[in-house]
Amino acid sequence: MAILKEKDFGTPASKSDKHVLVTIDGFEVSVPEGTSVMRAAATVGLDIPKLCATDSMNSFGSCRLCLVEIEGRKGTPASCTTPVAEGMSISTQTPRLEKLRRGVMELYISDHPLDCLTCAANGDCELQDMAGEVGLRDVRYGYEGANHFDAPKDESNPYFTFDPSKCIVCSRCVRACDEVQGTLALTISGRAFDSKVALGTEDFFSSECVSCGACVQACPTATLEEKAVIDHGVPNRTVLTTCAYCGVGCSFKAEMRGDQVIRMVPYKDGKANHGHSCVKGRFAWGYATHKDRITQPMIRDKITDPWREVSWDEAIKFAADGLKKAQEKYGRKSIGGITSSRCTAEEVWVVQKMIRTAFGNNNVDTCARVCHSPTGYGLKQTFGTSAGTQDFDSVKEADVIMVIGANPTDAHPVFASQMKRRLRQGAKLIVIDPRKIDLVRSAHIEADYHLPLKPGTNVAVVNAIAHVVATEGLMDQSFVDERCDLQSYKEWFDFITDEINSPESVAAECGVDAEAIRAAARLYATGGKAAIYYGLGVTEHSQGSTMVMGMANLAMATGNIGVRGVGVNPLRGQNNVQGSCDMGSFPHEFSGYRGVDNEEVRGSFEQAWQRELDGVPGYRIPNMFDEAIAGHYKGMYVQGEDIAQSDPNTQHVEEALRSLDMLIVQDLFLNETARFAHVFLPGTSFLEKDGTFINAERRINRVRPVMKSATGLEEWEVTQRLANEMGYAEMNYASASEIMDEIAALTPTFAGVSFERLDRDGSLQWPVNDDAPDGTSIMHVDGFVRGKGAFVVTEYVPTTEKTNRKFPLILTTGRILSQYNVGAQTRRTSNIDWWGEDVLEIHPSDAEARGIRDGHWVSLRSRKGETSLRAVVSERMAPGVVYTTFHHPETGANVITTENSDWATNCPEYKVTAVEVNPANHKSDWQEQYELETPSLRQLMDAPKEPAE
Repeated sequence: MAILKEKDFGTPASKSDKHVLVTIDGFEVSVPEGTSVMRAAATVGLDIPKLCATDSMNSFGSCRLCLVEIEGRKGTPASCTTPVAEGMSISTQTPRLEKLRRGVMELYISDHPLDCLTCAANGDCELQDMAGEVGLRDVRYGYEGANHFDAPKDESNPYFTFDPSKCIVCSRCVRACDEVQGTLALTISGRAFDSKVALGTEDFFSSECVSCGACVQACPTATLEEKAVIDHGVPNRTVLTTCAYCGVGCSFKAEMRGDQVIRMVPYKDGKANHGHSCVKGRFAWGYATHKDRITQPMIRDKITDPWREVSWDEAIKFAADGLKKAQEKYGRKSIGGITSSRCTAEEVWVVQKMIRTAFGNNNVDTCARVCHSPTGYGLKQTFGTSAGTQDFDSVKEADVIMVIGANPTDAHPVFASQMKRRLRQGAKLIVIDPRKIDLVRSAHIEADYHLPLKPGTNVAVVNAIAHVVATEGLMDQSFVDERCDLQSYKEWFDFITDEINSPESVAAECGVDAEAIRAAARLYATGGKAAIYYGLGVTEHSQGSTMVMGMANLAMATGNIGVRGVGVNPLRGQNNVQGSCDMGSFPHEFSGYRGVDNEEVRGSFEQAWQRELDGVPGYRIPNMFDEAIAGHYKGMYVQGEDIAQSDPNTQHVEEALRSLDMLIVQDLFLNETARFAHVFLPGTSFLEKDGTFINAERRINRVRPVMKSATGLEEWEVTQRLANEMGYAEMNYASASEIMDEIAALTPTFAGVSFERLDRDGSLQWPVNDDAPDGTSIMHVDGFVRGKGAFVVTEYVPTTEKTNRKFPLILTTGRILSQYNVGAQTRRTSNIDWWGEDVLEIHPSDAEARGIRDGHWVSLRSRKGETSLRAVVSERMAPGVVYTTFHHPETGANVITTENSDWATNCPEYKVTAVEVNPANHKSDWQEQYELETPSLRQLMDAPKEPAE
């Protein structure tokens, strides 16, 4: 389509249910009480000139262009700050107003460079548009007086330029940083002619700016401009699509010139992001056309051989022959595969279908195994469905927000901005985390309670909170009696009120003051609507599933389920991790979380797929590794996951991958897993995909291709061809839309979903079916999916990973704002400028005791392995706890982590590893071996290859 210009109503919509009738330029208009005159006029197509006003922020009234006349009132008030009143008669166009507006515009233009024809924003500049709209023809003041034309540009940010010579000091960038993002990195300094946009430091890059792009989007001139627009020109067409990073699932306008993406602009009608974005979604999409992309299939007989480029037909035949050979020698269950949470739901569906039909087993798993599988298990046991309870907008009505084991400002920044807006409006905040994450204290945000628990003690803390609720009579007994299974409740109540779960009993074990636990519990139970938001700091533990059930118990006991502003809400890590689970990527479940051992369910799939299916659950990812090392599992198809970098105990994973006779990797780049692959099938980036992503709030978002596939095939087509070559001829889709039609036909929660419906009505939250034709924003409103909510006894069982004299510290891991997951995408963008290496955060007392200084190299060693990295001495950590990220493969963070895992799901215990840290002057043995075995990617890419036939 042509460039999509979203209508800007100037000011936010009023939330009032009462309407008033006004007359604007002779037109009668009925609008909600509290609506601004500007917005009321815009609803009937009467656009009042404006520069400082935009409907993503509160009215400001500084530019003086939006003046109107109101019958019976003196003067010419600003239409953006004037609310309508019943019977009001307004004029927006009179000779007096025209004269005033031209005078105001003359003042702006007298101090603005007149280089419109060569300006990067020519044709996309609101100042230019408004000058034309008010009829400006000359500037009586001339251009000889004082001006700001010599103000130096700030080009420090890799993605945008700040040119203060073109700034009109409208404050939109400052307000966007405040009201939309919540960082408050910008301000206006000086007064009158000397007023200017200012940062706390000398440039954008070194400031507190998080490069979300809100200021760039808000700027009405070329003051803040994307460098891509400066280099390539203003875009001229738009394709709507969905971000391929975290589980927020932001909607974007891909703005193009021809086949080239110029910029990604957050879509105002995106129901997950409402026109906001973060540095990754807004700017870090260049990896899609990076020189490291592999676009031709490659094969090799042994992993020590060089790669050989081949045709698609040869690559697929080679892969199929290898898999069939493994099955002939080792049996039907000797092969399997892993689906990707970065691929579309349709691509995932085809992979799990291929494994169940063409492979003839249930050896399919997904990356959720190593992140949110405890979420699926825990919420299904208690509530009856494996997904979060709310939509993101629900946080706007929360009175108390409890954040457990999550760092939203880094990992889910767009949702974090919305959460921070609610906190600044007065909601209370409880943070339960070993680190002092930004939400504990940052600009205009401070947690009411921070419980810096010892890693591994989540269950003890949530039980102690529930103990206070139960013993102090703070429960919502009517909710429990009406909505919950009373037998399970009684068993839980008897357990939770035992003195063993009191704050005083667990304080020493958890490292948290008992009174702080009691105070936080009282706030959660009595502070109004209370919502829990949690992340991998909950699930990636040996008791991850227990903790999820513990939070569900707490929410049910206090009645915080089934209405807006409450709930138990997992913050999913990857863009389609919810969707990969929904599609049946687990070895024990078909789509919709229905067991493979259910004969009725299995029969429906057998009838549709024309193949007898196995009723026995297959291998989980850890089982695949163990069986590979044991010599029983010999072939694997890995779709878009870098298990050699992301999974724990790296040396164990590498041994398993070396044991395979046939490893097929489908991805964009030669990742760490591809070091052990025999076949590389190039994948497609999100800019080439046609399908859907499903975000953390169960929202099904359309992903539309903005460019042709660089590989010549859709990713699902590659899988389909492999399935056909394996002997399953019944897979013959012609489009991604047909795949979704099959998903809907076989999955009750998706029964009402189709591409046609999504394209017409926008995103939908499952369930979408006859019971919920328009989708489901809030789950468990009138009753739980399972019927009655089930309380579960959640006994605290300490992790077997213990500190001792040899390993006295605890390592926990996480993410950083600028990077994503294993870094394969973000490291191939300018985001690398902010985070060029993984570092180890260590408390000053621990550093001093070991002679470690900030910036020095240290050895990080556990029972499983050792690596070297640079230390950052920081009080964000509690004494005894260290922290690192896993975005750079050469760091080898997962060389350190153990194979300990959640008792129910085998989700790895990434968050608790006993370690020691010492000064170092060399790399670890693993790192040195890695460098020997792993030539640089450019060497691999530049090595001579045999051409495709």
